Amino acid sequence: MSAKQERFWKETPLELLNRSQWEALCDRCGKCCLHRFEDPETHEILFTNVCCRYLDTASGNCLDYPNRARNVPDCVTLTPEMLQEPHWLPQTCAYRLLAEHKELPGWHPLVSGRPETLFNSGHSVGGRVISELDADALEHHLVDWIR
Repeated sequence: MSAKQERFWKETPLELLNRSQWEALCDRCGKCCLHRFEDPETHEILFTNVCCRYLDTASGNCLDYPNRARNVPDCVTLTPEMLQEPHWLPQTCAYRLLAEHKELPGWHPLVSGRPETLFNSGHSVGGRVISELDADALEHHLVDWIR
C-alpha cells in the first residue's frame, strides 16, 4: 500500500471517499449502536450502556452488518451529508473527527495499523454493554465513559 493510500483520510474529502475508504474510517467501536438520549435544547447526548440487539456484546461488532438497516429500520447508515451537524456521533468517532477537521487518534486502526489498539485503548464497547433485549428502563443505564 502506498503512503497516500495509507493516509487517504488526510488527502481526500469525506464526500469523495470511495466505499472501501468510507467503511475503513469506522473503527468498529460499537458506540453508534448504543441507545442514547438527546437534550432538545442543548443537543447534549447522553449515552447508555444498552446496545442494539444485533450488536455482539462481547466483541462490540454488528452480528449482521450488511442487513443492519433492514433488521433495524432506524439504524443509521451514515453519509457525508449527515456530517454537516455531527454532534450526535460519539466524540471519538472518526467520521465526526474528520468532519470537525480534527486528527484521528493514535489508537484508531488506520493510524496504528493494528485493530487491537481499539480494544487496548478502552474505546470499544465490547464487554461493557448489555443488549436491549436484557435491559430495563434506559434511564437506569446512563454512562459517561462512552465519549
